[in-house]
Amino acid sequence: MPLYPAKTKIQVTIIFFVVLGIYTYSMIKTQEDMVGGFGGALGNMYTVIEKFFPPNFAILPAIWDSMMQTIQMAIIATTIAAILTVPLAVLSAQNITTFKPLYYLTRTLLNLLRTIPDLVLAVIFVGLFGIGVFPGILALTVFSLGILAKLISETIESVDMNPLEAMRASGGNVFQVIWYSLVPQIAPQFTSLVLYVFEINIRASVVLGMVGAGGVGLILNQQLKFYNYPNAMTVIIVIFATVLIIEYVSNKLREALL
Repeated sequence: MPLYPAKTKIQVTIIFFVVLGIYTYSMIKTQEDMVGGFGGALGNMYTVIEKFFPPNFAILPAIWDSMMQTIQMAIIATTIAAILTVPLAVLSAQNITTFKPLYYLTRTLLNLLRTIPDLVLAVIFVGLFGIGVFPGILALTVFSLGILAKLISETIESVDMNPLEAMRASGGNVFQVIWYSLVPQIAPQFTSLVLYVFEINIRASVVLGMVGAGGVGLILNQQLKFYNYPNAMTVIIVIFATVLIIEYVSNKLREALL
């Protein structure tokens, strides 16, 4: 007996060739819009990369304060978002919030927050509050809130409802049901997701700094504008090393929790 019916094989083959055709067409059209095609782009890339080496490590002392500023922005924004996420995630979980208008209102709010890119948020808050760390923290907070609340609400919807029903049957109020039956089930996943969003915020805060939201991204943008490519390469190396260290520590913490 064949593993798959002939009809299924034909459908999969057609889909494969359609997708392959779309990719091929996209590559051809992209190359038409490029001056010199892919060959010219590779040559230009080599010319640009060559300007970044060797890095100027003499500016390392001037980078540390801004790098710490970036990390502090990510820590503060992630902490605030984690606190605000708790009520929003509970309200947007269908198995907990039985009042449908409130559920749909919260879901719509979270969808709206996720729709706005973090870079747009940074531009808006920089325009409102000026260049500095504060608009960066606000942008990262809103950005993190949309991600965290969505992921944690889905985690809540997948929990075992039997402990919650048993707590309700024994006379527990809403807060007791959440604290004693829901929190123990989602606490490891909650901590893991918060650490994951913290990693994202470290990377995002660098990009936000390039539009004036403070941190090491602001220095990187300045060095690129003044064509100080060796200095910019040093900043990139520091960012890369910091992200690797934070990701390693975060992964170890998540492994311990899960």
